[in-house]
Amino acid sequence: MIRRLFLLFLIANSYSPTAVAQSKLLVPMDLTQSDHLKAYGVAFWLLQKNGEVDWLLNYRGGSFLCDYSEVLARECRVRGVSFEPLGASEAAALYADVQREDNNMDVVRLEKAPKVAVYVPPNFKPWDDAVTMALEYAEIPYTKVWDEEVLSGKLAEYDWLHLHHEDFTGQYGKFYANYRNAPWYIEQQLLYEREAKRLGYRKVSDEKKAVARAIKEYLGGGGFMFAMCSATDSYDIALAAENVDICDVMFDGDPADRDAQQRLDFAKTLAFENFTLDMNPLRYEYSDIDIPPSDPPPIRDPNTDYFTLFEFSAKYDPVPTMLTQGHANIIRGFMGQTTAFRKSLIKRTVTILAEREGTDEVRYIHGNFGRGTFTWYSGHDPEDYQHAVGDPPTDLTLHKNSPGYRLILNNVLFPAAKKKQQKT
Repeated sequence: MIRRLFLLFLIANSYSPTAVAQSKLLVPMDLTQSDHLKAYGVAFWLLQKNGEVDWLLNYRGGSFLCDYSEVLARECRVRGVSFEPLGASEAAALYADVQREDNNMDVVRLEKAPKVAVYVPPNFKPWDDAVTMALEYAEIPYTKVWDEEVLSGKLAEYDWLHLHHEDFTGQYGKFYANYRNAPWYIEQQLLYEREAKRLGYRKVSDEKKAVARAIKEYLGGGGFMFAMCSATDSYDIALAAENVDICDVMFDGDPADRDAQQRLDFAKTLAFENFTLDMNPLRYEYSDIDIPPSDPPPIRDPNTDYFTLFEFSAKYDPVPTMLTQGHANIIRGFMGQTTAFRKSLIKRTVTILAEREGTDEVRYIHGNFGRGTFTWYSGHDPEDYQHAVGDPPTDLTLHKNSPGYRLILNNVLFPAAKKKQQKT
């Protein structure tokens, strides 16, 4: 009930077919679309120009409908995005069809381009993060923020925040066993330690917990947060361990609390509860939230690894419908430090958006905190099955119709939806 009361604030306006008085431009998002990822960029571009976009939930893969103009048509051609001109009568018939009660479709009005921020360290590389690659390929502008901006309250300037592949527990990604002598690992640790001291914290773990709390306050005030891979479970672990030292001596200079597990406070987390920490510093794993465990790496056949998106009611559950829009409901799996979330450890207040059928593996979740929302997507890169440190970047020109990447871009447009009172 709480979830419904919050989520339904985004239910679409009601449209009258007779009110459609001009020609429209349809950007189809089914299999006829030549470049799905660039299509999101076109929608974002139009919002930046103070245009309006109607997101047609469940219509031809979640298509976009806009007022026709030669400028917009030219922009679509330049970006390689397929579109279809519609006359006023055709558009009116489309609206009427979408809003029929016997159709699982609806219309959401997108009105304002959200201000996008990506939480990344100064030494980050765009190809290390699937979300950043998607934003750059779709030509959606974003601003980089890090710890100083977060702790000084700058997040209030942004509508949508993505958490780069990050470890909020202060254990440097738990790469110690394999990479502690690698130059990049040593440089990262020195960078993080300098930043923590500069900001007035004795230890990196203390500073990262403060960052996690500040992000939580941003959510409570109405922010939208999206995260992937280890930025999901490590974030919740940091919240639960706010008053507990879970870092061993090689991470913060002193041993972890012996009773750390018993002192975790699951009331402070967003998505997970009752999880068990993995406090072995030589294991590439934070807790039992991740399934299957990353250490040792699971052996799987990429050709048989898929997960399934849940179907929601467009008219009564528009938020999860928006987040799961796509031209495919079965998505090829991909691994990461956090490959999937263990279903039994997910709080009841969280909406499960996708899972690996027949298993305890959940791949995509959504929830709310205060006036804001969070959406977490497990795995590292939807088109790189088993991404390793030092691997080359994914070339999105080869994956411009990727249903896995579309889920990322659904989240970018989500905050642009018009707010409206709950339907009765």
